[in-house]
Amino acid sequence: MILVPVWFFWDFCLCLDSDESCEGGSESSFKDALADGGSQKNNGSVPQKNGMKKHRESLPAPMFSRNSVSIWSILKKCIGLELSKITMPIVFNEPLSFLQRMTEYMEHTYLINRACSLSDPMQRMQTVAAFAVSAVASQWDRTGKPFNPLLGETYELIREEQGFRLISEQVSHHPPVSAFHAESLGGDFVFHGSIYPKLKFWGKSVEAEPKGTITLELLKHNEAYTWSNPYCCVHNIIMGKLWIEQRGKVEIVNYRTGDKCVLNFKPCGMFGKELHKVEGYIQDKSKKKHCIIYGKWTECLWSVDPQVYEAHKKLEKKGDKTLKNEENQGAENDDADDMPEVQETVSVIPGSTLLWRIDSRPPQSAMMYNFTNFAMSLNELDPGMEAVLAPTDSRFRPDIRAMENGNMNEASTEKERLEEKQRAARKERAKNDEEWSTRWFKLGTNTHTGSQDWLYTGGYFSRNYQNLPEIY
Repeated sequence: MILVPVWFFWDFCLCLDSDESCEGGSESSFKDALADGGSQKNNGSVPQKNGMKKHRESLPAPMFSRNSVSIWSILKKCIGLELSKITMPIVFNEPLSFLQRMTEYMEHTYLINRACSLSDPMQRMQTVAAFAVSAVASQWDRTGKPFNPLLGETYELIREEQGFRLISEQVSHHPPVSAFHAESLGGDFVFHGSIYPKLKFWGKSVEAEPKGTITLELLKHNEAYTWSNPYCCVHNIIMGKLWIEQRGKVEIVNYRTGDKCVLNFKPCGMFGKELHKVEGYIQDKSKKKHCIIYGKWTECLWSVDPQVYEAHKKLEKKGDKTLKNEENQGAENDDADDMPEVQETVSVIPGSTLLWRIDSRPPQSAMMYNFTNFAMSLNELDPGMEAVLAPTDSRFRPDIRAMENGNMNEASTEKERLEEKQRAARKERAKNDEEWSTRWFKLGTNTHTGSQDWLYTGGYFSRNYQNLPEIY
């Protein structure tokens, strides 16, 4: 019997949410670049070392075996409850902070850049849809929980070869809320949101409810797109082979044109025929369908003309009259926790256009938390970076660094020390009747949805890091 982790779905439930205004977001962020004389290469007052084109392809040490550790004694009292306050053994972690894990949304930034370059709004919507689907692809087979960010913790990432920079901050501890803001180094886009997933344990599985809204602004086209992530369900939490479903409807709205993309992340079904499948369509403001989107979030995404798609479906149904019944049974079967043995690849309809295909993972990925190449590089701390990064950056966390180096006892000790230090600081603030003050984000209103959102206030990349909290 293999006992598997539960808290890793905290990172799976990347329900990237919330957003900010197009005008306000770009103004407050791009004025940071002026501190560097308008340079678009570094966008900061100090030359950057974390925008290197060559990144590491492995971790210092392989992952520690979790097979001998039982979590049932912890979880059996939590059925039906929200899991944000449950403490899990460090062996179930992966050596990344949730702020770093959240940054993996940027792995496929080339899709945003492609959308910026397209003149046709329907093609832009297709590419944005591909980006939204690709953003959950790194969750496939990830079995480790990221470290919970400390209040005030930050993480920055600059990738000159991909043309973006990102800053994130843990803005709330109870409930845990992580805010992020990414922008093009060339001024083409702004991408932002905040994450606050709600998790519940149901005995055999854990379900993550997406909360909030993601916003992508294509500044050249004066367009803003918003969407929320699908539900994430992790099966076989207690024993058996761990497997993941993304399921539910995702709607992507273009606020300028009124175009909408509706994506259905399908439940697995009784016989596994719908495992990982995504299907949907793009319609204009008059509700006319312009294309059909289909594929798998673990593999690829395609688009095709609606008439071609319908003709193909009719032929498919003739060949398998039981398909519809199996789909209906599968959608209603919430107890199908056994991993389907057959995982079909996507059957490409003639005349389809490829929108996105997943990248191969490095050969040693299975021994290193199933990280992608992008994830493998997120905790790099190369010479010179210490002088540039904020002291609150996740790379400086001693517990994560120790775990990455294979020192599990040190990692556990440091994790407990940091958590106790955080509790003591919270008690001291309560004693003095002080409120926590965020540094780089503030709570405001999303001008597109009218909902509350954590908005980036600017200034991070001017490198003025005085009066930051000493959290490590």
